[in-house]
Amino acid sequence: MQERPISYAEAICEATDQAMQLCEKVIVLGQLVDTPSGIFGTTTGLADKYGADRVQDFPVSENLMTAAALGTALTGMRPVICHQRLDFMLYSLDAVANWLALWRFKSNGKSGVPVTIRAIVGKGWGQGPQHSKSLHSWFAHLPGLRVAMPSTAFDAKGLLLESIFSEDPAIFIEGRGLFSMREHVPEKPYRVRFGKCAIRRVGTDVTIVALGAMVPPALRAAASLEAEGISVEVLDPRTLAPLDRQGILESVSKTRRLIVAEPGWHSFGAAAEIVATATESLGDRLLHNPIRIAYPDSHTPMSMALEAKYYPGEPDLVAAVKRAVSE
Repeated sequence: MQERPISYAEAICEATDQAMQLCEKVIVLGQLVDTPSGIFGTTTGLADKYGADRVQDFPVSENLMTAAALGTALTGMRPVICHQRLDFMLYSLDAVANWLALWRFKSNGKSGVPVTIRAIVGKGWGQGPQHSKSLHSWFAHLPGLRVAMPSTAFDAKGLLLESIFSEDPAIFIEGRGLFSMREHVPEKPYRVRFGKCAIRRVGTDVTIVALGAMVPPALRAAASLEAEGISVEVLDPRTLAPLDRQGILESVSKTRRLIVAEPGWHSFGAAAEIVATATESLGDRLLHNPIRIAYPDSHTPMSMALEAKYYPGEPDLVAAVKRAVSE
């Protein structure tokens, strides 16, 4: 397949465009999805190309939008919902937790609801506590939902197409800080399957399992540590539900050291689940206790100066790796 460099945001837009070309039942709903700016460029041009019937602006009513998407999915449509702020998706929790996640179970597998919910989150601009919540672990905790956290443009396109053409609901978490990152992406449509991690960097001393927006700093940390003779393997799960536990265990069995970098709060998160997976299976074979690199158990400060101290990054990962190999 022919490839060319495009951004993460452009990959999302292209995936949506191609899905709409392939299937007239794909529709897009969301606040300002029909504007020229197109939600950070992720829906730009779609309204002009497909019209208001398939790309619809929506009022500020997240629960109503999700319920509407559920209804259209039951009639055979494949709705894609866009939330510019994951925080305000919480208004739709009833529709998500009590209807979307349960539907296949309640219908005894006879009916699916192919709803894709795009939810954007990330640091920057002094977002403060109401515009910065990473709630991927909440959704992964619910049986019946698939949860994706793509870290690259290639995976953003492939996982979004996979989500749209699945028969089950998916929560598609997008780190806004990744939107401008570019890489070579095939022009033709393709699908990246859920539940298969990607090895972003091969190593032998320590495994870093990095989620979403933590993948780039993990790769930078691994590159800097190589100069000091420390070999770091970087795994990107790509999806939380399902989670590629076997892929993680294979890497940690080799390195016998685990660090998990999660763009979310420290307690009760995805990092804790991954650590539990490793310790339950490998136990005393590990050479060092697993380490979690995550947000403090506090709300995000509004001040950009304080925000810079709040979010972990490359230095925290470097320090954690050095501690794991030296203690």
